[in-house]
Amino acid sequence: MKLNHQAPNAVVMVRPHYFTPNPETAADNVFQLPRPEVTADTLAARALAEFDGAVRRLMEAGVRVHVFDDLGRDTPDSVFPNNWVSTHHGGRVAIYPMAAPSRRGERRADIIELLKREYRVQEVIDYSGLENDRLFLEGTGAMVLDHLERVAYVGASNRADPLILERFCTSFGYEPMVFANVDPAGKPIYHTNVIMSIATEFAIVCTEVMSDAHRRDEIIARLRDSGRDIIDISWDQVNEFAGNALEVSGTDRRYLALSTRAAAAFTDDQRAAMERSAELLPLPVPTIELSGGSVRCMLAGVHLSRRGAGDPTPADLSSARPAPAA
Repeated sequence: MKLNHQAPNAVVMVRPHYFTPNPETAADNVFQLPRPEVTADTLAARALAEFDGAVRRLMEAGVRVHVFDDLGRDTPDSVFPNNWVSTHHGGRVAIYPMAAPSRRGERRADIIELLKREYRVQEVIDYSGLENDRLFLEGTGAMVLDHLERVAYVGASNRADPLILERFCTSFGYEPMVFANVDPAGKPIYHTNVIMSIATEFAIVCTEVMSDAHRRDEIIARLRDSGRDIIDISWDQVNEFAGNALEVSGTDRRYLALSTRAAAAFTDDQRAAMERSAELLPLPVPTIELSGGSVRCMLAGVHLSRRGAGDPTPADLSSARPAPAA
């Protein structure tokens, strides 16, 4: 398919050889589900098989998948690269500061070099140094980006610092729309992308967790004004990862990549509304979901133009530059 500004036709994925739910991130991620009765080797083997199955399904649909292996034992969440890197039309890449020290080792120069080699990358901005000031913005986990309307929807949490968000939005050309959101226990939800997904012609959103009614109405109006249908999901559906989906472009159509668990949680009417625009592509990842993330978290969308003959070589491109200090 032709490059779609909202639904990328390529993704980066990281194969987890030593997957395990990360105890360091469990404090504010209520979706994590440790399985102490299952051995670490068994969990890792199951996650690896689920990952490889997901890659096959995506490739069969015509999505270009760049796979990198993680052979380290100290990065249990490496299967979720969307939190540390994002790509943007116009040839720009952002690298993000991560709240958990164990997640900071997920950032990889070889992935950035692949992007420079295969795509037209003009600039890489690295915000990761702001971790030293305890400022965090966990990529497209913390932000759900409307690439068409240039809006960044952000649920307030300690993983979405407003200072970095403002700098990112100013630099990359998005309007920030931050909203308070709490789960039924009154706790902020750790990442926005478990409660919201924006596709080309529809948006999945859990409005019941938005605690400020006025702001909730503003967000719904903004999404409707963009011409999108609203798929309003319940907290029970959020718990099934129904909000954690990514629209991608395949060979001849758009797909909504999500887990089989998430797909089963939608009502018939919701499913029909989405399938008017994109075919559902359910991927079975029950072991990976034990870490509190699902299919969307596994996919770092590539919103860049492919490199062509005559483009400058990667050596001609400027290296990553840090963001200004806080």
